[in-house]
Amino acid sequence: MRSSTGGPAEADPFDAGAGGLLRQPKSVWATAGASVVAFMGIGLVDPILPSIAKGLDATASQVSLLFTSYFLITAVAMLVTGFVSSRIGGRRTLLLGLAFVVVFAGLAGTSGSVGELVGFRAGWGLGNALFVSTALAVIVGAAAGGSAAAILLYESALGLGMACGPLLGALLGDASWRYPFFGTAVLMAIGFLCITAFLKEQPRPARRTSLLDPLKALGHGGLASAAVSAFFYNYTFFTVLAFTPFVLNMTPYKSGAVFFAWGVLLAVFSVIVAPRMQKRFGSLKVLGGSLVLLAADVLILGYGDHTTAVVCTVLSGAFIGVNNTVYTELALGVSDAPRPVASAGYNFVRWFAAAAAPFFAPKIEEWTDVHIPFVVAAVTAVVGALVVLVRRRALALPRALDSARAGGTPTAEELEPRHAAEDGVTVFTD
Repeated sequence: MRSSTGGPAEADPFDAGAGGLLRQPKSVWATAGASVVAFMGIGLVDPILPSIAKGLDATASQVSLLFTSYFLITAVAMLVTGFVSSRIGGRRTLLLGLAFVVVFAGLAGTSGSVGELVGFRAGWGLGNALFVSTALAVIVGAAAGGSAAAILLYESALGLGMACGPLLGALLGDASWRYPFFGTAVLMAIGFLCITAFLKEQPRPARRTSLLDPLKALGHGGLASAAVSAFFYNYTFFTVLAFTPFVLNMTPYKSGAVFFAWGVLLAVFSVIVAPRMQKRFGSLKVLGGSLVLLAADVLILGYGDHTTAVVCTVLSGAFIGVNNTVYTELALGVSDAPRPVASAGYNFVRWFAAAAAPFFAPKIEEWTDVHIPFVVAAVTAVVGALVVLVRRRALALPRALDSARAGGTPTAEELEPRHAAEDGVTVFTD
């Protein structure tokens, strides 16, 4: 049997037989489990942002710096992760990242001021960057059943982590805003022990990655276009994630339930729905349409009543899940740069928006009113879609060139970027 791309078809990742999704070595499950906790850290503080503000006598804009410091360090660290992992190996990079998270998450729970908490959250971001940028490479290298099963397992860990983070934050944060930080430190320490026990060192790449390689990769027009579009999209994404809890103004339990439902939709649409939509309509059409729908959803969220805002917050998870999957494949399939290098350059650009949105959204509310931050977020989503539309040839160029070199005419499928699962690539997703 052959795939639609003409190469050998991979085994069905859902097959329960040998190499199926659920029949993986202990090392894979250890890494995937730690990945769930790592992604939980992103949304962990969502339900307790108002509680943190009250407990530390801080404003919404000050507390939102928890996201800004976290993602600012994560963005810069993208230039370092490949440099580190290509020298000390994937296993040691994972353990180093986990150690940083354990230490700084624990310290965050002891914070006496919002300034201390923001600083500790920055150290947490460095650890998370080292871990998540390496985790899929390790899973792909150790998984049974080919890259399709490995990538699906990683995407599932991402979705589960994004869904459970707010839930854990709500359950522990109802007693004290400090407990979710201590809980994360304990869970990551367990992940550290599991990876130490079950994961063997992975082969190191033949060539060491330099600090400038990710920036050089952005010289490719298609990769740069994907990164710029994702930058605007991420501003919208993290306006929803970091600013909406203040607008909803709910108890930790209720806010946690809202963002748990949001995370479930994100996981389902990322892992199950997005690949099917891409196959039917093509990646660029799916991405452009999803960005426009996200813009409409965010605009309604900003101007609707409380119930409408809750519904739109949950619904945004569906569009975000689709976007996350398609952007990852665009970034990794559009250029000829090594996949870890392309991923680092792409993430270096887009995470700056994740740092900017939590800072600017509360500021914009202070300068105007509560509706305008969502108007800005809707505009940035549309701008992301326009970049995809205007730069669609650059985003689709490599496979069309391959067809032309072979003396053929590019097909509609060839005008789509490669899927990450086609060649067992190393991926860093949202």
